[in-house]
Amino acid sequence: MIIAIHISARPGEALRSVPEVELVAGKGITGDRNFGKGKYPGQNVTFIAREAVARYNLDFGQSIAPESTRRNIVTEGVDLNSLVGREFSIGPVVLRGVELCLPCSRLGKLLENDSISRADVVRAFVTSGGLRADIISGGTLAVGMPFRLG
Repeated sequence: MIIAIHISARPGEALRSVPEVELVAGKGITGDRNFGKGKYPGQNVTFIAREAVARYNLDFGQSIAPESTRRNIVTEGVDLNSLVGREFSIGPVVLRGVELCLPCSRLGKLLENDSISRADVVRAFVTSGGLRADIISGGTLAVGMPFRLG
């Protein structure tokens, strides 16, 4: 299920939490920095599992919040990696998992500190950095909504 939603109006701007968002097929999240950008598949919306962030914090002695990963939607109880290449629904919205949201040097730069290097941050999220998805059918998503496969 969705436990948090984050957007930012401009690249580099801090993410803000919102209780719900409107997703537009092929465009993205209304009001988000990536809305209308179609440079590559999966740019419409990104997901991260709360469990992946908690595991990172535990394994590396950190205390980052899920929005620190700059992903739009934080999930709980969803195997995001298994959604690559599959369609799934959240309420009225139909999405297709495009690819894993592999960590980049930007994420490493954002999360590095005196106790963990940029490279170690990137390595830590290689298999748990989230999911990139395209919106097949739009609608409103809200915190608390469950996922449906198929």
